[in-house]
Amino acid sequence: MSAAALLLLAFAALSGAFAALYLLARRLDNYGIVDVAWAYAFAGLGGFYALAAGGWGPRRALVGTLAGLWSLRLGTHLFRRVAGHHPVEDARYALLRRDWAGNFAPKMFGFFQLQAASVVWLGLAFLLIARNPSPAWHPLELAGACLWVIALLGEALADAQLAAFKRGPANRGAVCTRGLWRYSRHPNYFFEWLVWVAFFVIALASPGGWIAITAPVTILYLLLRVTGIPLTEEQALRGKGEAYRRYQQTTSAFVPWFPRRPAADPSP
Repeated sequence: MSAAALLLLAFAALSGAFAALYLLARRLDNYGIVDVAWAYAFAGLGGFYALAAGGWGPRRALVGTLAGLWSLRLGTHLFRRVAGHHPVEDARYALLRRDWAGNFAPKMFGFFQLQAASVVWLGLAFLLIARNPSPAWHPLELAGACLWVIALLGEALADAQLAAFKRGPANRGAVCTRGLWRYSRHPNYFFEWLVWVAFFVIALASPGGWIAITAPVTILYLLLRVTGIPLTEEQALRGKGEAYRRYQQTTSAFVPWFPRRPAADPSP
């Protein structure tokens, strides 16, 4: 099957799945479940390409495994968060309800379809890797797999550290500065981006693999400019106020780095 046919088939299946998910979200009155489905969808996409792409078998198994493990970990993490807050909806979707008032249903349906398209767009790296017929491992593939391990462990550790902090009754309304959160305000986002960098590095060993740069570039833009850091920090400032402003002054926003000294108080 050609690459174009695989892409079209993948999009058709995901479009139908996300349309059904939209109906479920309406019934539950919680549109935050789309985040969970988005994460889990990559496991299905990676598995589909691993079975149907036609490249070297061990390589197809590798990309299916890496995509599946990352997807299932992230999806399960998000499922626990959404289920733990239900029926309270994530603040991002409450904001969309307000902004799209009067034309909410068609816009939200389109949003769900955009999520389906984004899975196919980002998962292009999986397809390029899985179609590579070369019957041997390339050093870039080994390097990318090692980077993937580091990224997955880092993302899982950041999520676990934040979850442990939030469980402490004394930490309610406080800013987490423990572990990786001492060196980055969003270490989970950084390592999430690094996962896509790893897939890009692996794809570079395949014909046309440079096209996979679209994934880390897209994720970086979304995290830095759209739905990642801007919205998360806006919510943090509303909930934590001055404590979070001090955290912003001393801690890197994205790439983990050593904390800076707080600015001197100019008042006499």
